[in-house]
Amino acid sequence: MMTLAKQLRCIFTAMMLVLPVLISGADDVRRTDFPDTFVFGSGSSAYQVEGAAFEDGRTASIWDTFAHAGEYGGATADVSCDAYHKYKEDVKLMADTGLEGYRVSISWSRLIPNGRGPVNPKGLQYYNNLINEIVSHGIQPHVTLCHSDLPQALEDKYGGWMSREIIDDFTAYADVCFKEFGDRVLHWTTLNEANVFALGGYDNGMTPPNHCSPPFGVRPCSMGNSSTEPYIAGHNLLLAHSAVVRLYRRKYKVSPLNIIMHERLLFTSVLKPQIFANSVYVPMQSTQHGSVGLNLFAFWSLPYTNQTADIIAAQRANDFYLGWFANPLIFGDYPDIMKKNAGSRLPKFTRQESKKVKGAIDFIALNHYMTVRVKDSSSSLENDIRDFSADAAFQFILTQGATPSGLAEYPRTEPGLQGVLEYFKQAYGNPPMYIHENGQMTPRNATLNDTTRVEYLQAYIGNLLDAVRNGSNVKGYFTWSFLDCFELLDAYGSGFGLYYVDLDDKELRRYPKLSAHWYSNFLKGKGSKHSAVYKIEDNKVLHSSQ
Repeated sequence: MMTLAKQLRCIFTAMMLVLPVLISGADDVRRTDFPDTFVFGSGSSAYQVEGAAFEDGRTASIWDTFAHAGEYGGATADVSCDAYHKYKEDVKLMADTGLEGYRVSISWSRLIPNGRGPVNPKGLQYYNNLINEIVSHGIQPHVTLCHSDLPQALEDKYGGWMSREIIDDFTAYADVCFKEFGDRVLHWTTLNEANVFALGGYDNGMTPPNHCSPPFGVRPCSMGNSSTEPYIAGHNLLLAHSAVVRLYRRKYKVSPLNIIMHERLLFTSVLKPQIFANSVYVPMQSTQHGSVGLNLFAFWSLPYTNQTADIIAAQRANDFYLGWFANPLIFGDYPDIMKKNAGSRLPKFTRQESKKVKGAIDFIALNHYMTVRVKDSSSSLENDIRDFSADAAFQFILTQGATPSGLAEYPRTEPGLQGVLEYFKQAYGNPPMYIHENGQMTPRNATLNDTTRVEYLQAYIGNLLDAVRNGSNVKGYFTWSFLDCFELLDAYGSGFGLYYVDLDDKELRRYPKLSAHWYSNFLKGKGSKHSAVYKIEDNKVLHSSQ
């Protein structure tokens, strides 16, 4: 039986060969087909693009430690795209491309090097400069607080996300970000891919902080318990997220309730000063108008056959992958099937915790790349020792084909954005949604004429439009990624970027791919069907993989 860890490895590395297809182009999708308030952008994360890993006071994150332990064959993001020094150049490229939004993350260990305590002035200056540059070009900053890069100092101090101490430290870090940047940032995401972070970090060990236990790990792990730790980490992620949302709403967000409460306090402090004899009235700080959400990785899961067992398994996949976090945030508790299958290994919410978690969400963001088939494997529930995979009791089944070039790519014939957005509409009451990541993987040093990426984006944006027209409450779409960068699973082996970065050039020059031209044309009002009927002169020699 293939474990979920092995299934994830197959899917995430995605060395898939797909059949050549032509995008039907029945509808020539245009930017104007979407609401004016809808935002189109692209994204990155701090560790993957910034570089300057140990400059100006930044300390190591768990991702630095993971890379420096040799998990990528010696590759690290110590320099990567050097966005720390080249951010002005990159923001100009964004503006020239026509991006309406840019998704970026803050390096916690650059802003607060010890994870708690003093703020690093150089880190604060960098993020102020970056946000100012983005805003000055008319681009919306969408900011993620933690993108898999917990400060190593907190991992060493108390085990990071395995300890409830993380809740207070994460909330204090978020408080600094809201205070310092919230006058310009309206879109906050607490955690990136909370579900995959818990699984990769604490079940199969394939991502930082590399916890697992036999027989479940896909990499050697020096510590961990795959049967319990993913659930504990996930629980703490939810509690930390909800604490940050409550902080923002209470302290920073302008709302009629906040205004009424502060006016009452002020009125009481004046008329009945004895009530405040031993305290000082604090004026209202709620001057921001933003929203705070959580990001999840989302396949669109379809049953492998029309057999009842596979249909139930596909629903179970949604409950375990999406409901794990969405159910508590919408309904206040985990899905029943998770509680049944994981039993006492799944932490329980106290009544007070359930109240705090329920409703602690302004939007849900998804990272979506492909549709998968789900096959029942309920026999795994008979195992004496189980991890998340065995509890979920299903297998992912992948269909493989071949491209003329033989390149490894995601399928582009069965886009699943409409399906997964419709699922959230039906199962969770149609909450506000963002697509934070969607893009095509190709070998990093292949060609600037990335026609398959163009076809992929065209298919998925068309599918997204279908979802919008069908009433899904989706607010924005971001390609992954703006630049070819350091990737979580294979460092510099694959590329998702609209722009190629020449790592062998000391200037790390950026080169637009065909997809950058296509996306730019789309954003500037040209139809998706006709704006890609050309190729760029690929006279840049792409070097071998780093």
